[in-house]
Amino acid sequence: MPESISHAHHYVPRWYQKRFLPPGQTKLYYLDLKPETVVGETFRYTKKAVRFLDPALCFCVSDLYSMRFGRHVTDTLEKHFFGAVDRLGAPAAEFFNSFNAIRTGINKFYQDFLAYIAAQRFRTPRGLDWIKRQAGAPDQTRTLIAMRELFQLYNAMWMEGVWELVHARNSARKFIVSDNPVTFYNRRIFPHEDAYPGGDDFPKVGTRTIFPVSMDCCLIITHLQLVRNPWSKPLAIRENAQMFGQTMAKLTAIQVGRELEEDEVLRINYILKQRATKFIAAPNREALCPENQFAKTDWSKLDDDWFLLPNPWKVGFTTGIVAGFKDGSTLAVDEYGRSPRHPRFEDGRRREAEHRTFENGRREWAKRRIGKSLAHTLDVGREDAFSDRFMREYLQQEGLLPPDETTPNT
Repeated sequence: MPESISHAHHYVPRWYQKRFLPPGQTKLYYLDLKPETVVGETFRYTKKAVRFLDPALCFCVSDLYSMRFGRHVTDTLEKHFFGAVDRLGAPAAEFFNSFNAIRTGINKFYQDFLAYIAAQRFRTPRGLDWIKRQAGAPDQTRTLIAMRELFQLYNAMWMEGVWELVHARNSARKFIVSDNPVTFYNRRIFPHEDAYPGGDDFPKVGTRTIFPVSMDCCLIITHLQLVRNPWSKPLAIRENAQMFGQTMAKLTAIQVGRELEEDEVLRINYILKQRATKFIAAPNREALCPENQFAKTDWSKLDDDWFLLPNPWKVGFTTGIVAGFKDGSTLAVDEYGRSPRHPRFEDGRRREAEHRTFENGRREWAKRRIGKSLAHTLDVGREDAFSDRFMREYLQQEGLLPPDETTPNT
């Protein structure tokens, strides 16, 4: 008996959607940002913009991943490729959702989580259209084959970026889910200026990757170059913006534990909505309109208080990584993924300039974030505690914190 072929393909998996539902609730409010107008000979109406739906009916397109070879149609990509990505991605997402201490299996969960983020970036209709344009694919089958080969395109730069998992556990507002879950934000690239399918802004210095992990957790990845110089030109291309490069990540440097205020959660939701293609979803109607719930929606000023920037006091000014492996091989890369063969490997002049802007950025960040929640890293103990102490002492010297204050942030 031939294997049945699936036709309902979720480009935002059901298990991921359910991470945005509170306990006891099984449906999402699903907003169509561009509801279709139906016209007949004697009627004309616009479809409902908001529906209350089960995740099985959200973010779904018929035969999105079906591949045709002559007369043969297969859903092998849906079942075997995305099936494996989701099977490993779901527990990895849960691991990082509650990520607050070193635990067994962190390296495996990191690899699985990164693979899921990479696949999620390109499995949407928007992502596939971008792949089709880049690869010059003539049809759906060729596009899907190219996606399978190219989906890890950004992994090296993501690994070289600074990761922070921010939280909304203390906020009445929670993160929403969109049809473009792996979202890019650059304050100088306005949504109306970024022609569909967009996606060319990621290698730019000022572009952050925003990926909600659940209703209470969101991953923000910032290019190291921006952390070292928050005044960098947002539209400049990131240093050594290589694709598919060999690199390494320091997992204990991931920042975690910062609790966002309601206004900050709303700003992230506003970015997600503005960057969505057609649909967003949330557990309640109010959450579908974040723009109505905070005062300043100017795209270029959403991050004026640097709330998207990780704590630079907990980012080491590292010069790269050297590693040895059991087979005797070695890997050496500088902080921008350049090998010793690269002509700008360990660029001393750039590093000296960045050290100045990095120290100035730390001081400015401390001033802008007084009274806000602080993240910590897995470099627990002396290194993590010293960074808090140094920031506190700086603010006290500037007269911005009382001498007897024990911590600069809540």
